[in-house]
Amino acid sequence: MTDYRLVYYSENRVPSSQLAAEIETILAASRRNNVLVGITGALMFSEGHFAQVLEGSQAAIESTFERIQQDRRHGNVNLLEFSSAPTRGFQNWSMAFIGSSDDVTAEVKDIAIRSGFDPRPLDGGQLFVRLLELLKEPVSRKS
Repeated sequence: MTDYRLVYYSENRVPSSQLAAEIETILAASRRNNVLVGITGALMFSEGHFAQVLEGSQAAIESTFERIQQDRRHGNVNLLEFSSAPTRGFQNWSMAFIGSSDDVTAEVKDIAIRSGFDPRPLDGGQLFVRLLELLKEPVSRKS
């Protein structure tokens, strides 16, 4: 079976007072659902945007992405890439969160303020590589 990769970013529509709780909710649901349908990937919040890579079967990714596009927490969803992928970059994570730590609230705010990461000027390949690089940084791993 051929694997596919979908890369997108969206604008955060979650009020800052609810952000940490919503990110935890997103991660818990993603990890639970992704295991069931064979999706792997990574999610990052920064500078008011979500950036995400989804990897798996075409049908599973299409279904997941449709839910994301309908999710009130995401605005202006921008699909950057949807193509076959020879290998998975995030094969060990049902959903890695880049920028996470034991204190998600403080870390999410810190990443958003100091990272300077902005997905808007990147294409799908560049965003994929950047998320892989960030995942390798010591403070950024959590699955």
